[in-house]
Amino acid sequence: MQSHPAIDATLSQIGHRLRRVREKKNLSLAELSRTTGVSKSTLSRLESGHRKPSLELLLPIAAALAVPLDEIVAAPRIVDPRMPQEPRRTDGRVIIPLSRTQGEPKAYKLTIPASESEPFPRTHAGYEWLYVLSGRLRLILGDYDLLLGPGEVAEFDTQHPHWFGSTGRGSVEVLSLFGGQGERAHIRTRPATPGAASGTHQQAKHADT
Repeated sequence: MQSHPAIDATLSQIGHRLRRVREKKNLSLAELSRTTGVSKSTLSRLESGHRKPSLELLLPIAAALAVPLDEIVAAPRIVDPRMPQEPRRTDGRVIIPLSRTQGEPKAYKLTIPASESEPFPRTHAGYEWLYVLSGRLRLILGDYDLLLGPGEVAEFDTQHPHWFGSTGRGSVEVLSLFGGQGERAHIRTRPATPGAASGTHQQAKHADT
């Protein structure tokens, strides 16, 4: 059976927990051995981590120490990778990390309230992919002012001045995928103003070349 890091970590702590409880009860290894019928050498190896714990060993030990088993064995915290992580709030936005692995890219679900509608473009290294789940997203990308509705996508190099948020008429939910350097900008949306239409077409054309 394949081991799990959380289970392995829990098993590695049993010896330390057992020794701490025994010493708290002012019992020697010899005294605990006489009470449980488990040899002193086995108890010593359990506490030092050289003997793999089992219920057959731990149940009489917990009974002799008069403590619940979970005081010696803490249940491992195994996180289901399919479940979202704890949300956090940043500048009024609710951000739920979706990726659990180290490195890039990183995936997030963002809920942006209607109050987050004042643009403040910025730049930084990286490449971002946005997918609108619900509501209307306003995207400022360089000289372009664009609106994205549900199912529409934008991809861009974050070294271009950019900002995205609400239109001010309601909240918006977005999936964001952020990674390393990018060199393209590709937008599949409709412009917020008629003058932005040609710019949107040129950027999409550049992405496909």
